[in-house]
Amino acid sequence: MAAAYYLTHPQVVIDPAVPVKEWRLSAAGRSRAAAAARSAWARGVSRIVTSAERKAIETGAIVGQALGIVPERDARFDENDRSATGFLPPDEFETVADAFFAEPAKSAFGWERAIDAQQRIAAAVDGILGDGTTGDILFVGHGAVGTLLLCHCAGLRIARQHDQPAGGGNLFAFDIPSRGLIFGWRPAES
Repeated sequence: MAAAYYLTHPQVVIDPAVPVKEWRLSAAGRSRAAAAARSAWARGVSRIVTSAERKAIETGAIVGQALGIVPERDARFDENDRSATGFLPPDEFETVADAFFAEPAKSAFGWERAIDAQQRIAAAVDGILGDGTTGDILFVGHGAVGTLLLCHCAGLRIARQHDQPAGGGNLFAFDIPSRGLIFGWRPAES
């Protein structure tokens, strides 16, 4: 059974002066990405596709180097578009994220609607998996769109309760032929 894994980038260096798409992994994030590459689930991965955001690219590069795979980049895997608000302090971010998940058909403070981001990432996955990919594949991306993909694969209503645990660096898996969930969020190092 070929599996697809979705990995969220781990911890980043948060810098309000740097555009969020350009944030880099922190030392802890790099260490966790390296540990993930040594996990049992990673052994069968033969292809890696990352978002075009730096933190996902760096995560994919660390895992890819350990596995001898050159990752591909695909902007369709980028995080939901939050450019309307830019950087938000943590408390404000959580409030807007709650609204993003609570009303998926509405834009939360100008953010990309959750239903649109979900459609985008599900179509991207279908496009990649429909190109004849064989073996296990790893998608490296972000928490919100990852949660939307998990909800899609599991047939769940979009809701924040399905979001990854705090901190990033989490993983879920789904069966490639059926797109059915194999397991939900867990730390990528497990």
